[in-house]
Amino acid sequence: MSAILSERQDAVGLLTINRPKTLNAIDLPTILELEQSFLAMEADPAVRVIVITGAGERAFVAGGDIADLNSRQGLQHYRDFAEAIHRLFRRIEACDKPTIGAVNGWALGGGTELVLALDMRIAADSARFGLPEINLGLFPGAGGTQRIIRQLPLCRAKEIMFTGDQLTAQEALAIGLVNRVVAREQVLDEAMALARKVAGKSPLVLKLLKRTLLHGADMPLAAALPFEQAMIGLVLDSRDAHEGCAAFIEKRPANFAGE
Repeated sequence: MSAILSERQDAVGLLTINRPKTLNAIDLPTILELEQSFLAMEADPAVRVIVITGAGERAFVAGGDIADLNSRQGLQHYRDFAEAIHRLFRRIEACDKPTIGAVNGWALGGGTELVLALDMRIAADSARFGLPEINLGLFPGAGGTQRIIRQLPLCRAKEIMFTGDQLTAQEALAIGLVNRVVAREQVLDEAMALARKVAGKSPLVLKLLKRTLLHGADMPLAAALPFEQAMIGLVLDSRDAHEGCAAFIEKRPANFAGE
């Protein structure tokens, strides 16, 4: 049975982590399969937005395989598992296409780290988030320590990592970890609706906007502002920018071609 299910619905690609018997825990084969499926979606010109979810009713990604992790030594872990998961999560984070998480259940450890790499997050009311690695004598090692301190207030991020406590979906919403919370049976529909809305925008402008946000966030403001100035100049050389303006003036829907 494939660990990753891949399908396309019009301009939206949907990837489902399909290991419900293990609560969609991620091991190295799953990471590598998800990477290949994601790269295929990224390369498909018909796909404008990518949604990631988990199979079953209980978990998005409940974390890593603890028994497998316990069998590893540091250098081995660094060379294979850590190398692969860091590469995958950075690829997801830096993808030119918008990404959305349909968090249908538990998102713990590596599950929360995956959530942190996604652009937008729709959570089921039954979802749980957390970085419980401290309870195992570990700490987050798939980018979680660095992404969470860039997305949440530092004191809140430290509390989440230092205690290992779980957050409810409503608590995650209150601190800005997710965009919205809906009933579990509606989470995928809500994520797909958001994806279709974003897919109707210019894919070229979304690409340049994502790059402006991603790289600008790592720059001092004095450098980020001229970077933004240059990027909006590129946008104004596109057909889509002038199509959007013309459509507004002519009071008609814009037809964005990604050019």
